[in-house]
Amino acid sequence: MAAIDQESSLKTSPELIEAKLRSLFLARSTERSESEPGWLALVRKNAFERFLDKGFPTTRDEDWRFTNVGAIASRAFELASGGAEAEDAARTLLASLGLEALSRHELVFVNGQFSQELSSLSDLPDGVVVSSLESAWSHSVEELQPVLCRSPSDETAFFDLNEAFVTDGAFVHIGKGVVVDAPIHCVFLTVPTGEPCVHYPRNVIVAGEQSEVRIIETYAGLEGSIYFTNAVTQLVARPGSVVDHYKVQLESAKAFHVASLDFSQERGTSVSSHSLSIGAALARNDIRVELGGEGADVTLNGLYVVRGSQHVDHHTLIDHQVAHCTSRELYKGVLDDEASGVFNGRVIVRAGAQKTDAKQSNKNLLLSREALVNSNPQLEINADDVKCAHGATIGQLDEEALFYLRSRGIGVGEARKILTEGFMADVSDRIRVDAVRKALPRLLFKDAA
Repeated sequence: MAAIDQESSLKTSPELIEAKLRSLFLARSTERSESEPGWLALVRKNAFERFLDKGFPTTRDEDWRFTNVGAIASRAFELASGGAEAEDAARTLLASLGLEALSRHELVFVNGQFSQELSSLSDLPDGVVVSSLESAWSHSVEELQPVLCRSPSDETAFFDLNEAFVTDGAFVHIGKGVVVDAPIHCVFLTVPTGEPCVHYPRNVIVAGEQSEVRIIETYAGLEGSIYFTNAVTQLVARPGSVVDHYKVQLESAKAFHVASLDFSQERGTSVSSHSLSIGAALARNDIRVELGGEGADVTLNGLYVVRGSQHVDHHTLIDHQVAHCTSRELYKGVLDDEASGVFNGRVIVRAGAQKTDAKQSNKNLLLSREALVNSNPQLEINADDVKCAHGATIGQLDEEALFYLRSRGIGVGEARKILTEGFMADVSDRIRVDAVRKALPRLLFKDAA
């Protein structure tokens, strides 16, 4: 397990952390008591009580035994705030990402607050609603309430904490039969202007029957700053819909990023999700997919590239609840220096979910002797007419291939880069958004020697 930077001046006892959270929750509830519906206040209250019952996870918890969140649990983060100073810094940060080609339909949030000035929502087709979650309370409650009121009992404490403090995020609703050609880009920028801060983005995506859409989530922060992003995205795919989803995590190297992604798929849906995890001192992604309608298909692709003392953890759960569903899962990791990674992939085939077709694979490339990865793909099969397979590999660069490239006059650094790009290619080549795929080499290797 990689060591995470923990400045002693920022450490706080568990009792004081709980007292701080109670105080923040009470202040937030009082502040929003007149501006939000009563059902949402109840959702918040129940979520906070669940969090207090669970507490922050520790390495004694099976799902967290390789990921120590003590660096998060021992900090009294302040709730992030905006303002002109943050907005100016965010504008510079946004430009540095090099994703201008995605700005046609773009929502930008700065320190957890929607920025009208930095956003661009032009030429949206009829039948499409793209807005901040906060503004959606008034115009889209029928779509929002069922989604926000479904919180599975096995969600993490961080999911509960997000639900308790949620104020804003992206709301996307695609009407029946609507095809959205250009990607919808949701950008979350963190530019702390004082003490280490936390924000809780909550994104709700509803793809109507027979609709098609591409969604991109980008998370980035001011380099060198300490902050905590605790994000939740909930996607509901109605019958026959097609959703192509991307998450690009480029947080500060001193930041903490914990995210939950929940998919609920109905009959005949096709959902693909691509996770790119590059930044943060500690990153954790919990991905849960419910295949609840026959003919549903899901693809999960992931790529994580970490170095230094970074730690990245992916926990995935694909739940085949009914017959005739398909899932494909491929996660690849590249780890250098003293970085560490975790992959825990679980596929459940329920009784009666006959004709399930599920494949799962995790492959890791270690570029140093100190890098460490723990891989644990799992299958739980309760039906007898299925096709299921899983596997994991951990290896190093091919010395013969490295020698061959060097013998052709290619320096060792460039040779390692060429072989590493080749290892990642079968994930990166599946990215269907040109702007993301073309930016990937620059983002992956910007700090490489």
